[in-house]
Amino acid sequence: MRHVSTVAARELRSLFVSPVAYGVLSLFSVLAAVFFILNLAWFNEQLFYFQQMQAMEQLERLNLNEHLIGEFYGSMSVVLLFLIPGVTMGLFAAEKTNGTQELLMTSPLSIWDVVLGKLVGAGAFVLILAVIVGLYPALLFAYGDPELGPTLSGLLGVLLVGWTYVAVGTFASSLTKSQVIAFLITFVMMLVLMLLPAVSDLGLAVGAPAVGQALRTLSTAPHFEQLVKGVVDTGDLAYFAAAIATFAVLTKTAVESARWR
Repeated sequence: MRHVSTVAARELRSLFVSPVAYGVLSLFSVLAAVFFILNLAWFNEQLFYFQQMQAMEQLERLNLNEHLIGEFYGSMSVVLLFLIPGVTMGLFAAEKTNGTQELLMTSPLSIWDVVLGKLVGAGAFVLILAVIVGLYPALLFAYGDPELGPTLSGLLGVLLVGWTYVAVGTFASSLTKSQVIAFLITFVMMLVLMLLPAVSDLGLAVGAPAVGQALRTLSTAPHFEQLVKGVVDTGDLAYFAAAIATFAVLTKTAVESARWR
């Protein structure tokens, strides 16, 4: 396990050697700015409308965290759905294409060193993305009065969702030597994780509440929404930890099986 940081640093460097990291960072920053401005414009429009109508009850319910910052975090979690596959698709697939996986597997590194190192390296990149997301709500503290707790817990939710998607993408990349296929597998799996609540609603509608609740529990969306609301529950944190650990074990199994072929 002592080599994890070495592998992680190598992966992070390789991302920034290629144009992938700069492209993702640039696109993510632009999209974050666009979504923040759109949400801010909508919030100001609602505020102005309620003031004009003297709708005091609606004005009292309108707050920065729920109707601006929370919406912004939700938008950025969807953006991660499209960008993270581009970050993770080459973690193992590129090694296979370049013929360097054999060298990596025959090195003194253990499989866990390799798997966790790649996870940590890609996770560090997602941490940079989360910092970019956090810069925009931080501006509101200079001009408004948002609540610090829900702001930080929502940002934590964005980070945990991103790390979960990284774990999914790492597993997908370990299954194939094609980066395009790894991208598509990652995207589909993340989309399924996000849309499970819709399937659970269908399950409830046909009289299977236990199945519906199980599907909601497996989805990232309800746990993320709780954190955005400012509710930091150990159950939600345990879900993300379990999801990341599960895909890490699956990745290790996939790499190990390829090693002995």
